[in-house]
Amino acid sequence: MLSVSLAILLAVSSAVQVDEPTEPDCSYDLEAMLELDLDDFDQDFNGGWRTLAYQGCGLEAAELIREWRFRKREHRSILYWHEGQLRASEGQTKQAIALFELTYKSPDLHADFGWNHYVDGTIAFLRNDKERLNAAIERLQKLPEPEDNSFTKPDGTVVKLSWPPNLNVLRGFQKCWGKSYKEAYGSECSSPATIPALDNQ
Repeated sequence: MLSVSLAILLAVSSAVQVDEPTEPDCSYDLEAMLELDLDDFDQDFNGGWRTLAYQGCGLEAAELIREWRFRKREHRSILYWHEGQLRASEGQTKQAIALFELTYKSPDLHADFGWNHYVDGTIAFLRNDKERLNAAIERLQKLPEPEDNSFTKPDGTVVKLSWPPNLNVLRGFQKCWGKSYKEAYGSECSSPATIPALDNQ
């Protein structure tokens, strides 16, 4: 004969329904996406390819960027970079590295913000090359900070960027070495890219 406590446990267990995880809806209107200009497609945090990425459709978002680039004949490096980030987050490492390599800038464009060091460090992380990651961080740390290193948000708030740009991401890769790109790029590994807002005068 079952004990009272065991009988209650079985009764409760049989009454609990475990919901199966639902797959995200990764459908989208391609023609509507193609009507968007570059800013609306790539820089709108509530629109464009991000509407897919934020609901768990990373590969679909990557394919959308690829298709948008092809249809628009648009080859801005930021599109290659974002597609690469999506593919890296989904484990498509070789494809991501190939895309990241297309974003290197000429020396004059790279000099002020150290973009190429960031690319070097990111690729080094994906290739499990800690020595090259550390070297990229060292080079980026030497970048001189400009006198005005702030930007104004649409609401008028002035925010100062941490310096150098993207150093927080590369340090996150150091901190979370051995984890996936998606984990190491996340907020638990990487510190914020901005510091408290300045007085807006």
